[in-house]
Amino acid sequence: MDMKILLGLVIGFAGILAGYVVDDGHIGAIIQGSAAIIVFGGTLGAVLIGSTDQDIQAAKSLFKKINSRSYEKLPEKIYREIYECSVIARKDSILLLEKKLDTFSHPFMSSVMKFVIDGVDPKVIKQVFEEEIRNEEEKMLSGARLFLDAGGFAPTIGILGAVLGLIHVMSNLTDTSKLGAGIAVAFVATLYGVGSANLIFIPLANKLKRIVHRESKTKEMILQGCLSIVQGYNPYIIEEQMKSFVGSKKIKYQQPSANA
Repeated sequence: MDMKILLGLVIGFAGILAGYVVDDGHIGAIIQGSAAIIVFGGTLGAVLIGSTDQDIQAAKSLFKKINSRSYEKLPEKIYREIYECSVIARKDSILLLEKKLDTFSHPFMSSVMKFVIDGVDPKVIKQVFEEEIRNEEEKMLSGARLFLDAGGFAPTIGILGAVLGLIHVMSNLTDTSKLGAGIAVAFVATLYGVGSANLIFIPLANKLKRIVHRESKTKEMILQGCLSIVQGYNPYIIEEQMKSFVGSKKIKYQQPSANA
């Protein structure tokens, strides 16, 4: 798992629990199985009702990317690959790029480069793949919204848990031994709902949305680079274009050969 997520969870929960313990609170008092079942079971049910199979698959796919740090270095790899391809196309022939199709770091680059090698009109390439980028982004954002929905449902389900706890209290006013348990469920359910929404679901949704936007930006970089190659731009002009996607730092290259 991304260490920032783990660190954030530890700091967030530790801060809340530490503040509670400082005021002589007891950790055992806020561990309520019934409250957890109400909040997390109810939230899961609400999310499933409002989601499609595609949303769930998109969420699974995105969640896997959280555990991978490779996407952070991917733009620099693509930067190198586009530059190397531009040199080969400029010095030798675009057709020689076919040998590199299976070596690219991103499958999207292989897809675009096939159009480039086949000599498809740049306007057509741009239209086709810009539409693909938009559609894929929308599809993946639906997975992020699943967690955002959970962040919206959890506090409300927590309030329902509080109401159920109070109903339990009102039903046992004559039995004082059961009053404490009902009141505990009422307040702890609210705590679980608000806490999970603001410490887990909403931050996670924001993290996933950033991953989606970074992926779209990477694809835009690939598309721009490939269009510049097919239009015959000088490799150094293409290099300057790529800097806007990965920052101003100049990356050193090994001079590519046509047989690479």
